Amino acid sequence: MSRTESTTTLRHAGNRLSKLATTPLPNPVAALHANVNFVPARIPRKRRLQMLAVAMWSVMIVITVCAWLLLLYVLPPPCRLDLSFPPLWPILAAYYIWARWIDQAPEFGGRSSQWFRSMRFWKYFADYYPASSDLPPDRPYVFGYHPHGTGALATFATEATGFSAAFPGIKPHLLTLTTNFQMPFYRDIILALGVCSVSKQSCSNILKGGPGEAITIVVGGAAESLSARPGTADLTLRKRLGFIKIAIQHGADLVPVFSFGENDIYQQMANEKGTTVYALQRKFQSIFGFTLPLFHGRGLLNYNLGLMPYRRQIVAVIGHPIHVQQCDKPTLEEIVRIQTMYIEELTRYGFFLRPLRKGIFLWIWNTYKDQFAKARLRELNIID
Repeated sequence: MSRTESTTTLRHAGNRLSKLATTPLPNPVAALHANVNFVPARIPRKRRLQMLAVAMWSVMIVITVCAWLLLLYVLPPPCRLDLSFPPLWPILAAYYIWARWIDQAPEFGGRSSQWFRSMRFWKYFADYYPASSDLPPDRPYVFGYHPHGTGALATFATEATGFSAAFPGIKPHLLTLTTNFQMPFYRDIILALGVCSVSKQSCSNILKGGPGEAITIVVGGAAESLSARPGTADLTLRKRLGFIKIAIQHGADLVPVFSFGENDIYQQMANEKGTTVYALQRKFQSIFGFTLPLFHGRGLLNYNLGLMPYRRQIVAVIGHPIHVQQCDKPTLEEIVRIQTMYIEELTRYGFFLRPLRKGIFLWIWNTYKDQFAKARLRELNIID
């Protein structure tokens, strides 16, 4: 009996082995091609340059930090690349001391370079995202940018969308974290773009410059980036009163700006409130002042795997200015009243800024949201 069972078992095992021998082994290369949407070999040169511009800016901090370290030659001994030039070290030391403790440009309006802002590089950068109210220069302005994203750079820190031609006499200053100005070389690049510190003192110094001076604040900041997902527009705004108080103190008109498509250029890992991922991200933000969303986009040679942003349409919408009466010590009631007007304007109507050759067109929210936010999963939502 046992001999018969053993013979039967061996026969079944032999049959399985013969089937495995005739079954082709999985090809990992074929599997990779099946899951990754690779870029075609023939792509127009202009699109390649657009992608290169976005890729370079995405790693600009890494590029500048590596350049600084290579010039100082602080790489470990096994590294064979030596670009250090000892006679240059005193100059680098003087530069670092000047940039770290002496130069106050980030707090006093920066040193914008019109030539640098108008470089063709930025035109390629803006065209990667196929972007598609008159503001009299007789007063200062505070632009509130929503949602958190990269469109603010193209619109307010470059001339790629023709801002100066559309609004002559207005000098925009995009504001960012003060820590960005502590990085050698990178600080000089963003200063040339007219970018300044988002500190209260910096805002005050710029707006004191008088008519035509303008600051752009990404109101939602790091917290808002954690809620950025395709098809949604969840804004962190209700508790953000500081930028409104600054506008009132300097008599600067408030201008809401909404950028369609910002949340569609990356896919973010699920991190709803209450999850461990969300708690870790908020803890990181409380320690370092910024956060690290867990996201993915496309790659240089494929369309669905990498850290490059997707090529999605971004339309920057500039609303009607809200006139503000100057008051050195505004009450909380007055600040909330202006905030209510601001939110109404943000959700009502405005103007959208396209490249100069396409002009400025009137935009009404309820009419054009179906055109610019077709893939939305829900309506505009103010979550905090």
